[in-house]
Amino acid sequence: MDRDAELILAAGGLLAAGVVASLLATRIRVPALVLFLGVGLAIGTDGLGWINFDDYAFARLIGSIALLLILYEGGLAVGLGQMRPVLGTAVSLAVVATILTALIAGLAAALIFDYSVKEGLLLGAIVSATDGAAVFALMRGSRLPARLARTLEGEAGFNDPVAVLLVLAMIKLIQHADYGADQAIWFFVRELAVGAAVGAGSGWLAAGALGRARLGPPALSLVASLATAAIAFGAATLLGGSGFLAVYTAGLTLGGAQLGERQALLAFHEGLASVAEIGLFLALGLLVFPSQLGDVALNGLLLALIIAMVARPIAVGVSTVGSRFTASERAVLSWAGLRGAVPVVLATFAVIAHVPRSLHFFNIVFFAVVVSTVLQGSTVGWLARRLNVVPA
Repeated sequence: MDRDAELILAAGGLLAAGVVASLLATRIRVPALVLFLGVGLAIGTDGLGWINFDDYAFARLIGSIALLLILYEGGLAVGLGQMRPVLGTAVSLAVVATILTALIAGLAAALIFDYSVKEGLLLGAIVSATDGAAVFALMRGSRLPARLARTLEGEAGFNDPVAVLLVLAMIKLIQHADYGADQAIWFFVRELAVGAAVGAGSGWLAAGALGRARLGPPALSLVASLATAAIAFGAATLLGGSGFLAVYTAGLTLGGAQLGERQALLAFHEGLASVAEIGLFLALGLLVFPSQLGDVALNGLLLALIIAMVARPIAVGVSTVGSRFTASERAVLSWAGLRGAVPVVLATFAVIAHVPRSLHFFNIVFFAVVVSTVLQGSTVGWLARRLNVVPA
């Protein structure tokens, strides 16, 4: 019983520390997610040693559950109606920009770290995704035009599944010499198609069910909505599709419906997503050993700068051809493509699969993520004002 009490006390203390970090981040104008990571680093094995944590499989489970809650809330908050005007651009960024970022970053990583091309492309795939938690949090406090904000949110929601599939395909390519491009393309298409279909169907069914349940206790609607997220993820995965895409699509579909309990649903899921963000970044902070980061600091910084200043702008430029965005808006789109927890979670995939040098990948990715979140996350607003995208 005492052990249970200690665990519950520790969980409460960590959540309280996360709340304090959020308030502190608002005052000092840095992304709160960085402070969550800092708390994890401080109390982990390499810090104060209060919590010893090196279970990558459990960290991936935490990451998957947290991303499920974050992506669902992101889709639910926007809704398909608000997303529809920018849906084509958001999908283009999520697919084309993610693949181009992975390609450019992967080739750069192969040169910088003296990796094989396959190893470099795996690392590029890991760092290719912008992060839903980071981007959604940034958009809540931004004054960006609605079209620009919706595009960034849509990209962050849709490109997580794309990055996951790229990482899984590259791991198979490294581990199985007979794994061909045709198999990778079929894997990619099947996962996205099944995930989108299951997500849209789950959201549509949930909207109808919630519409008929208005006379029931309001709390049941909250439970039913949470069940929708879990069912969409699980069903899509078991049917050979992308569970993350299914969750985000279900949130978008349900968010676009007329719901009597809409405000309560949004508040409930925003709270869950906030807890998920805190727990996810704390867990990833615990998983990192700061003493190992010195070996990759300089090259990790170089890779992060290449991603932010070369790969991302090129990818955004190509994927927004034909859109109505101005050059200034494209610059903000490029700079607001924050890396966050998603690449770190994806790095655990390589560790669990026992890919050679995967622990080295993990440290590089963590360093690149911190640089991206601090450098880009704290200057997006300033850049938008300087470029007159938002009022000064």
